[in-house]
Amino acid sequence: MEMKKLSNYFVYAICLIAVVFSAGAFIKVNANTNKMPAAQPVDLTYAAEEALPAVVHIKYLQNSKVQTVEMDSDPWGFDPFDFFFGNPGNSRRQQRKIQTPKREGSGSGVIISPDGYIVTNNHVVEGADELTVTLDDNREFSARIIGTDKTTDLALIKVDGKNLPAITIGDSNALKVGEWVLAVGNPFNLKSTVTAGIVSAKARNVGGRPNSIESFIQTDAAINPGNSGGALVNTRGELVGINTMLVSQTGNFAGYGFAIPTTIMNKVVDDLKKYGTVQRAVLGVRGNDVSVYHDMMKEQGKDVDLGTMQGAYVDSVEDGGAGAEAGLQKGDVITGVDGKKITKMAELQEYLANKRPGDKVTITYMRDKKSKNVTVTLKNEQGNTNIVKNADLDILGGNFREINDSEKNQLNISTGLVVMKVNNGALRDAGINRGFIIQKVNDEPMKTIADLQKAVKDASTSKDPVLYIQGIYPTGKKAYFAVPLQNE
Repeated sequence: MEMKKLSNYFVYAICLIAVVFSAGAFIKVNANTNKMPAAQPVDLTYAAEEALPAVVHIKYLQNSKVQTVEMDSDPWGFDPFDFFFGNPGNSRRQQRKIQTPKREGSGSGVIISPDGYIVTNNHVVEGADELTVTLDDNREFSARIIGTDKTTDLALIKVDGKNLPAITIGDSNALKVGEWVLAVGNPFNLKSTVTAGIVSAKARNVGGRPNSIESFIQTDAAINPGNSGGALVNTRGELVGINTMLVSQTGNFAGYGFAIPTTIMNKVVDDLKKYGTVQRAVLGVRGNDVSVYHDMMKEQGKDVDLGTMQGAYVDSVEDGGAGAEAGLQKGDVITGVDGKKITKMAELQEYLANKRPGDKVTITYMRDKKSKNVTVTLKNEQGNTNIVKNADLDILGGNFREINDSEKNQLNISTGLVVMKVNNGALRDAGINRGFIIQKVNDEPMKTIADLQKAVKDASTSKDPVLYIQGIYPTGKKAYFAVPLQNE
């Protein structure tokens, strides 16, 4: 009987303890519920419906071309004739014409205006002879390139159309890490494909291309070959980025993709429309994240204390640049610009990418652990605040043709462009006369007039807008000229 009573008491006690723990758990759950809003299911169908009509499939075609190349007369690099009759060990060179294969490729693009402007990646359209754009409803258009920008890997193309389904452009600055996004494109030529994921990181620099501006949105939404130039959209179907690359050891999606934020895209598109080239504002400093610099010093056994573990460390300052004129020095740490906090170099790059030469910004930086402010007038890559324009062959003031076989044999040269006529322009100012044969410009061989056009265009927007020309006169005399390209 006592055992039974004891047993009852024991059960009673267990029940009481259980009630107490249950109540405690209930109170804890209620407390957590008050602190954290309940997660809501995410419906991505609206975003997909909004974005899909504005994302296009781009087919790239580079036609087969005939090129003249030099090669040894003996494929083994030995010619018996040379051995017995002089010039031993150096085989004779022969000029041969080869036909390059036709190249085809594909990617994606995003319609940003009803009249046919489309944003894509530079690497999707670079070098194309023909571009064909297919809409989600299977309509096809031929496209022309308005402008490209290698630095950001963006390109603007246009089709002749009206009332096209343009996407709504959102604010990539408003994106938050952990927010749902969709990647829309045409991977592996699979039209109108949508994948979902979250924003994994912002202002990511992956070091993919030298001299590039990288402040990517990182996402785990699947991005594969063919997605390049497609849309990254938020849950409202607004464009927040242009998908550009994936990081993978296999070449296919392996967890992370990267998109160019619309904060960078908007400025590039605006400049390409207005000027044909991007008006890039340059601070004139090079460096890295403070954390990266700190780790590098640590590996070398050096202990550094910059007064902060966040910001953009200045490793070098360009002579005569905007930063140098404002007094920035090697070892400074940029922690803010115009009141915006800067925690890494990519954030500084992204902010300055929205500026033009001549704009003023207030830089906050640390030197000797003390915070300072300075106003900087940004410059272009040529060291001034002028508008940079793409130059064409007209600036040279000349007419040209490719050399013929007779000239090749007579002068023992394989390529070149003959100056047929000299008018008022850069050639006359530099002292180049009719009959001169241009062989190289800025160390690039001149095989076709298109090569010269490209050399002029590239030089006109570079840091050093000069053509360094090497060539030969019909008499065999070689000559070298420096031809400045002045932007009015």
